[in-house]
Amino acid sequence: MKGKSALITGITGQDGSYLAELLLSKGYIVHGIIRRASTFNTARVDHIYSDIHDPKTRLFMYYGDLSDAEQISNIIYNVKPDEVYHLGAQSHVRVSFDIPEYTGNITALGTTRILEAMRRSGNHIKFYQASSSEMFGAALPPQSETTPFMPRSPYAAAKVYAYWMAVNYRNGYNMFASNGILFNHESPRRGETFVTRKITRAIAAILTKKQNQLYLGNLDAERDWGFAPEYVEGMWKILQEKLPGDYVLGTGETHSVREFVNETFKYAGLDSEKYVAIDPRYFRPTEVEKLRAAPSKARNQLGWTPKITFRDLVKIMVDADMRAAGLAPIGEGDEILAKKFPQRWWTKD
Repeated sequence: MKGKSALITGITGQDGSYLAELLLSKGYIVHGIIRRASTFNTARVDHIYSDIHDPKTRLFMYYGDLSDAEQISNIIYNVKPDEVYHLGAQSHVRVSFDIPEYTGNITALGTTRILEAMRRSGNHIKFYQASSSEMFGAALPPQSETTPFMPRSPYAAAKVYAYWMAVNYRNGYNMFASNGILFNHESPRRGETFVTRKITRAIAAILTKKQNQLYLGNLDAERDWGFAPEYVEGMWKILQEKLPGDYVLGTGETHSVREFVNETFKYAGLDSEKYVAIDPRYFRPTEVEKLRAAPSKARNQLGWTPKITFRDLVKIMVDADMRAAGLAPIGEGDEILAKKFPQRWWTKD
């Protein structure tokens, strides 16, 4: 019997790569859209990508861009997926202030292009929209599915547009379109310009004498941080529901960037006061001060509850970046993964 098929935009990103592995472990045929670039951009999925001429291959890649409606339509028409996971976006909040028009075109209108291509295909495709906790912006925590959106960046505003387009296509055309409002989720595959990974990479660089200073912005911003592999499981669960809906995924705990810095440096045996400095360039024009999820709907309806704590996450990421730098990891992060995910489905940290 033919297994399910899924199309993932943003497959080469943190979430996309973990999701591809999860779906492959469940017997899916996985299709991914990647952007053509002048440098290699598939490092996160190279370990699961096999020869396209191998008849056993279940992972296929297609060049495309969220600004190109015709190519998006062609891919959806030819692939005929059962599920579409739309994770692709211009996803860096600080950068969105520098390129707001591009952010709107890709992050907001890109979603419309996919939804419209799905509608015109006439196929019954389930759609997952990667919404973001940044949409809540200035709204007071804890933030749930009923909390009003108060976006504080071009990125967040674009995500709000995309969220409501998913809702409108669901209501207007009876499409299975669901939103996953995910709070911050990190891993060793997190992009190097995002603050958590910037911190853990800096620690490895400091220990190998390749860096002697770490420059950061607002240390007082508070976020609800979880572990990315658990969140892609939540995405999959959302599309297995009988009816479409909107779900908040988070831990329900909040920690500041300062706490993340202190915990990571402490774990590595370093004094953060000696290495961390503030650079105003990394401050946003408008800041989101505090995000904390109220994830009871996901817990009750999806059975989704994260296992990895804030301090677990710190240890997992530091160990991975130490290993990547050629250093012996401290090892507590590896022990946590072995204990909490004895039969994990992803194959690379």
